[in-house]
Amino acid sequence: MRIKRGVNAAKKRRKILKQAKGYFGGKSKLYRIARQAVMKSQAYAFVGRKRKKRDFRQLWIARINAGARLNDLSYSRLMFGLKTAGITLNRKVLADMAVNDAAGFSAVCLEAKTALAGK
Repeated sequence: MRIKRGVNAAKKRRKILKQAKGYFGGKSKLYRIARQAVMKSQAYAFVGRKRKKRDFRQLWIARINAGARLNDLSYSRLMFGLKTAGITLNRKVLADMAVNDAAGFSAVCLEAKTALAGK
């Protein structure tokens, strides 16, 4: 008895074409081209998930630096001051404070300044 693979092959193609739904032109209609487009898009998605972390950290540092300079500190001096003072706020929280809570961020900067002066 021979095994016919038609069903499995159709399933495989259907899966790829479903993933390529919404792509322009032949990329969503033709299996061979759709497969290439899906492979490329998955590669970009993988890289994008790694880049996202990098991009957000960069954004947070820029916002913290801007807020620190309004309080007469540089980013590096602020971070060193916080470490010396024993304040363990991460960059995400500090960036949010710099943007949305200027008074609270100023208080944190003051703590860092006093820790730097005492050292």
